[in-house]
Amino acid sequence: MDRMKLINLLNKEKTNNNRNYNEQYTSNWWARTEKTLPTGSYLLSIILYSDASTTDSLGKNTLHPIFVTLGNIITWRRNKPDVKQLLAYLPIIKAKDDTQKISEEHKNIVRRTFHKSLKFLLSSLYDDNGIELELNNSIFWCFPRISMIISDWPEACTFALTYKSTKSNYPCHFCLVSKEDLSNINLNSNQIEPRSHNNMKLYYKNNTGKNVSIENVRNFFWSVPNINIYAATVPDRMHHLDLGLFQHQLNFTKILINKQCGKSFIDKMNNRVKLIPRYKDLKSFPNGFLHLALLTVSEYRNLMKIMIFIVDELYEDSGSPNFIKNNKITEVYLKWNKMYLLSRKENYKESDVTLLQESINEWAKLFIELFKEHSKSELQFPKLHSWVFHICSSIREFGTINGYTTETYESLHKDYVKKLYKLTNKKEIEKQIMKIVKSSSKEIPKTPIALKYSKKLYEFCIQNAEIYIQTRMNDPDLEKEMKLGFEKFLECLDVYLEIYYKNLSEHEKIDMIFHIYGGVTLKFGSIMRATNKFHKKPIFSNIAVEMNADEIFEYTSDNGVCFAQVLLITEIIMNYEEPMHLALVQWYDFTSSVNPYLYECPLLEKTNIFNLIEIEAINDIIHIIPRFIDNNEFLVNKFLF
Repeated sequence: MDRMKLINLLNKEKTNNNRNYNEQYTSNWWARTEKTLPTGSYLLSIILYSDASTTDSLGKNTLHPIFVTLGNIITWRRNKPDVKQLLAYLPIIKAKDDTQKISEEHKNIVRRTFHKSLKFLLSSLYDDNGIELELNNSIFWCFPRISMIISDWPEACTFALTYKSTKSNYPCHFCLVSKEDLSNINLNSNQIEPRSHNNMKLYYKNNTGKNVSIENVRNFFWSVPNINIYAATVPDRMHHLDLGLFQHQLNFTKILINKQCGKSFIDKMNNRVKLIPRYKDLKSFPNGFLHLALLTVSEYRNLMKIMIFIVDELYEDSGSPNFIKNNKITEVYLKWNKMYLLSRKENYKESDVTLLQESINEWAKLFIELFKEHSKSELQFPKLHSWVFHICSSIREFGTINGYTTETYESLHKDYVKKLYKLTNKKEIEKQIMKIVKSSSKEIPKTPIALKYSKKLYEFCIQNAEIYIQTRMNDPDLEKEMKLGFEKFLECLDVYLEIYYKNLSEHEKIDMIFHIYGGVTLKFGSIMRATNKFHKKPIFSNIAVEMNADEIFEYTSDNGVCFAQVLLITEIIMNYEEPMHLALVQWYDFTSSVNPYLYECPLLEKTNIFNLIEIEAINDIIHIIPRFIDNNEFLVNKFLF
């Protein structure tokens, strides 16, 4: 445990009374619970995580670990595996046969054992006098309080002792919504009665628990202070979205398209998935995804990032009644992506929570409109209802969603979303761009060590450059991008040297050796590639170059960022100058100044503008996807996280 992070967050002055929700100490639960503690004491937030899992491939052996962590620890640190401490293995009661296993008596024994085990493990936390916690040679008077429980849906029902069956009359462990209303997103607050300790205890005491779908077992948490177990079992994004609603959306999309257009269009989707360009941290599907019987969380997330490009202009619209137009399919994936990205924010103002709720409602409305008739249950999914009606209240109650996911690794929210600015094809634009890039690169601190290049592909000198380049261009195995790079190399070199090395304009009088590499590691750790074969496939990275907006002059700019594709990576060695580290790039431009974006992504085309630019000026590697309906239209993938 990082003790400095903990001691900083134990400071009561950190309690945030404005309506920003991020760390747990900014939440309503924290503020409310702090008020119940003695003056001079500190709140120690206990977060539990449990999940029964099999230990062998046949599923014959099971363990039920329960983990503990502290809400006082900052979220990004708490999401790392080493900050989750194994508390115990909960007992597993095995039945002697299948008949006993399904008996209500055996099930109640399992439930009672679970809650009695929790009582044994956790009751000592609730000493009336609190505990003394030593940190950095200081003693803190703390009162541990369980804030929330992170789990999947069945495990949450085990904590709440609500019926696990989604077909029960009241399947939501947060509230008393009937199963018939699970897909009704128009319910108002008066139609949704929250579950609480008081109302559930009353049903239990009157032996009418089945009327509200709770088990006939006393819940340990009813006697625990400062917790509502029904709200504390927070929605988990990974199970609700990645493995839940997105899986449904993907399956229903295939069902709908197959019904309307036939299997050939499902195969068309699969082929498009194969053709998505590779990108760092994005899983490739070289064989498509239809053959995968069971997708992992990672695979669903990666499909999430590209599906809008897969269904883009997939099929032609028909005039037949009730035909779902293609733009409705792309719209539901756009709304999904916007909602998902909002759910990964690290800080919410009250207005952001409202925006997330609106985004959820917009997606859910279209999701139901498109897919309800293709669902046997008519989309009566508890996770759909829970996400629509309870996730925003969980943010207010416990802080940002990133603070209560079942992921055991750090949640990285990539907020780097670049927008393309409009490049205008004006006279000598190459020289103007070169000056801007050069000026920007001067402001970027130079790497103190030599750039780390990967495999050297080619080497030639200035004296035989023309002959060597022509030989390379005649190579039938060379990819078109690299051929184009060689074709433009000497022309771009002339422009570069004319601007920055005027004393070297007479190339033949000096020694100049060119090394062409397949890749180079950039200052921020990403690897830029320009090679015919990387894992048996060509790859030519797309890049973002950030320029000083004050220097762009007549160019229309958005944050001073433009995009290009790398064709060659070169190191130029000279006899009396420092080596030059350059990339030969082909610039992108907006396809239209009237409609520059599609699906809220920059819609680009390749220009006939080529430059050698300093590698140090490159800001990032980006993911650009060719549209499958046009040879020279591209979309910048903004849906990466």
